[in-house]
Amino acid sequence: MAKKPPVQRGEVVSIDIHGLGHSGEGVGRVENYTIFVPGALPGETVSAKIQEVKKNYSKAKLVRIIAASPDRVGAPCANYEACGGCQLQHLRYESQLDKKRETVVAAVERIGKLDHVIIQPTLAAENPWHYRNKMQLPIGQTEHNLVVGCYAMGSHEIVPIDNCLIQHELNNRIAAVLPTIMRGLDLSAYDEVSHQGVLRYIMGRVGVATGKVMIVIVTATDKLPKQQQIVERIIEKIPAVTSIIHNVNQAQTNVMLGRKNQVIWGSDHITDRLGDLAFQISPHSFFQVNTLQAQVLYGQALKYASLTGNETVIDAYCGTGTISLFLARQAKKVYGIEIVEQAISDAMDNAEANHITNAEFIAGDATKVMPKLYRKGIKPDVIVVDPPRAGCSVAVLETFAAMRPERIVYVSCSAASLARDLALLDELGYKTKEIQPVDMFPQTFHVECVALIARKIGS
Repeated sequence: MAKKPPVQRGEVVSIDIHGLGHSGEGVGRVENYTIFVPGALPGETVSAKIQEVKKNYSKAKLVRIIAASPDRVGAPCANYEACGGCQLQHLRYESQLDKKRETVVAAVERIGKLDHVIIQPTLAAENPWHYRNKMQLPIGQTEHNLVVGCYAMGSHEIVPIDNCLIQHELNNRIAAVLPTIMRGLDLSAYDEVSHQGVLRYIMGRVGVATGKVMIVIVTATDKLPKQQQIVERIIEKIPAVTSIIHNVNQAQTNVMLGRKNQVIWGSDHITDRLGDLAFQISPHSFFQVNTLQAQVLYGQALKYASLTGNETVIDAYCGTGTISLFLARQAKKVYGIEIVEQAISDAMDNAEANHITNAEFIAGDATKVMPKLYRKGIKPDVIVVDPPRAGCSVAVLETFAAMRPERIVYVSCSAASLARDLALLDELGYKTKEIQPVDMFPQTFHVECVALIARKIGS
C-alpha cells in the first residue's frame, strides 16, 4: 500500500530549505517528503501553507520566514511577487551565480551520471539589470480600462507594468507610452474568452549597440484602427523608433505573433551588433535577448572550438547564423544547418551584410543534411550545436558521432537536456571535458551553458 503524504492541503508547516528547484523555488522536506516553496532560499527555515499535494511532492506558499538566509536581499521590483518574469531577485547576485552552477553540477551528476567534468564558475553579467533587448507584453481589458503588462505567475491575469527592471530602458519607454496612446484612441483589447476586440500584444525590440527601436503591434483583426494616429503619436513620444509593424494573429492560441506582418512606418527590420558583426532583426528573428552576454556566450563557444583557420565546421541548429558567423571569422569553412527556412534566409542576409563568404547555409533537417554532406566528402573537424530547450534527438547525436569530428561544442539553455545528451554522446565515443555556465538571464532561474566535448582516443 502506497505511503500517504505527511502533509495535507491547507496545512501550515515549518520547513528547512536545503536547495533550489529547477524553477528557482526553495526545496525542503518533511519526513523525507519533498515540498517546493517559491520565494524560499537554501539555508532558511520557513513557515509555508500547503497548496497542492501529489504522491511524491507538494507545492506550498511562503507564509513567513522564520530564519532568513544571509544571501537574502530585498527585491527592488514593486511587482516582483505578482509578476512571473523573475524568480531570484530576492537572492544576492553573487549567490545567484553560485546556485546556477550548482544546478549544472546536479544535472551532470544525477541525470548525466558523469564524473570528472570540469564545471567552471558561472560567468556574470556586467550589469544584471535592464539587459533584455526584446519585450513581449499582453494587452487586456479591465471593467474600466485597457491594461498592458506581464502575466501573473501561473495565470493569464495581467499585472500592469511600465518599468521592468530587467528590460532595456527603451522597451520600458514603449511599455509606458503605448497604453496611454491606445487608451487615448479608445481602442479595445482582444478577449481570449469571447474572441472579440482588437489589440493582443505589444512587442519591443532594441538594437542595444545601435539604439534603433522596433515596435510590433499585434491585433486579432486584419486592420489596425486609427493606424496613422498611432504612428504619429509613437514617433512623437519615442524618437528612437525606426520601425513600426502591424502583425495579424487571428489564431486562438498562446503563440504571440501571426505570420502576416505589415510595415506601417519606417523599416522592416532593425540592426544590432555582436562584437564587430552586424545582424538584421525582424519581428520573427531569433536573436539572443541579452546582447552583451551573447558576446560572452559566443566567445566561449569560439574558445572551445579552438579554430586555427584550417577547420571545417558544421553549425547544426544555426538559426539566423549568429554563431556561424563568429566561427567563420576563424575557420576555413562553416556549414550552417537550420530547419526553419526563414531563419536560413536571415542567415544568408547576415553573412552578406558582414562580407563573410566562407559560410554556407542549408535549410533542412540536420539528420538528413549532415549525411549528405558527409557523402560529398565534407568531414567536419568541429561540430557546434545550439538546439532548442528539449535538446537533441538520439538521431542527431548519432549523426554527430558518425561524422567523427575531433570536437563538439554544445550550447544549451537547459542543464537537464544538456546532461542527458552528454551521457548519450559519452556512449557514442565522446567525452565531456568542460562546461562553462553563462548568466544570460540575471534575476531568473535560467542558465546557459557551453560544453566542450572531445572524441575519445580510439573512437
